[in-house]
Amino acid sequence: MKTIYKAYRFRLKPNVGQGRQLARIAGVCRLVWNLCLEQRETVYTSRRITLNSYRQLPDVTILRGEYDWIREIPSQVLQQKVRDLDIAYRNFFEGRASFPERKKKGKSIDSFRFPQGFKIDNRRVFLPKIGWVGFFKSRDIQGEPKHMTISRSGKHWFVSICCEVEIANAVPKNKAVGIDRGIAKLCALSDGTVIENPACFGRYKRKLAKLQRRLARKRKFSRNFYKAKAKITALHSRIAHTRRDFIHKTTTGIAKNHGLVVLEDLHVKAMSKSAKGSIDNPGKNVRQKSGLNRSILDAGWSEFRRQLEYKVDWANGIVVYVDPKNTSRRCPICGHTAKENRLTQADFICVSCGYSGDADITAAVNILRAGHARLACGEIGAVRPLGEAGTLKAA
Repeated sequence: MKTIYKAYRFRLKPNVGQGRQLARIAGVCRLVWNLCLEQRETVYTSRRITLNSYRQLPDVTILRGEYDWIREIPSQVLQQKVRDLDIAYRNFFEGRASFPERKKKGKSIDSFRFPQGFKIDNRRVFLPKIGWVGFFKSRDIQGEPKHMTISRSGKHWFVSICCEVEIANAVPKNKAVGIDRGIAKLCALSDGTVIENPACFGRYKRKLAKLQRRLARKRKFSRNFYKAKAKITALHSRIAHTRRDFIHKTTTGIAKNHGLVVLEDLHVKAMSKSAKGSIDNPGKNVRQKSGLNRSILDAGWSEFRRQLEYKVDWANGIVVYVDPKNTSRRCPICGHTAKENRLTQADFICVSCGYSGDADITAAVNILRAGHARLACGEIGAVRPLGEAGTLKAA
């Protein structure tokens, strides 16, 4: 048996009073996050001392004793928010995220976590100091619940129940596949399968622009202003949910049928960086780069990678990453590498041996072969890092 942690996400059905309580808890959590972040920055600047949650939790307790409206908030929720700040700092120092920022109402994601004290009863959940709240149960909950996270997306509240689940050790599949992620096509597989990009943002782009023009004509902070803003938020949520659902279905199918998945090690954050530049050093082709960045983010490359990693692991498979350099310019037959091999986005024609084929599928084949090369190297010893030319460094 294998133990995994699995989250079940459902939409809550709070009444008016419960909705206000949830919003109040989220607001106090934002306040505690901002105060703790400011305290850490101030102490480090003045005394070069780094604070952590163990030093700040007593201050949160004092804060709850001084203000009644903070005392009404479950203490465990505020403690978890301070510990989340520790995780944010760790992710920053390890290069996985940017430096923690202040949370702003209406812009930052409202979320808080209950590590204990909650209950689950068929189609209801019990939240401390809130009571029983109904939810739309779309699937059965399996395993032992460990903690519960409440979040808001648009005007709706959601609950994510993290459970410890034991699953039978899956038999790894023998099939291997290389995947080339793209924009016009979400991904192309080395076995010839092509999955089209649903272009979730492009589908609603005109409607979103229309709503934004309406918002621009409203008087700021009026009732009609907030109504128009709520419609834009709801549309953004719909776009995100549609994209996430499609990626879930795609990655689930790949993980179930393949024991080895090879991907390019793409640095999406750097690839989608703005080309605007500065006043002294303005960027070039800013409009074209902006459109490319929007398409990259709309394709959800990072989310695709994240989902594929844990789903392949659940199926006892492995994911291998290879250097993306020249994967789309190398001929799979003769190995000749040149930019002239791919003069168009759709077709690959080798100028050396004359091989022709779909450019994305050809790249996926090269990615798979590079993955096999890394595994072959790992069978001798450890898998060694990639060299500058896209090959493995000599031991």
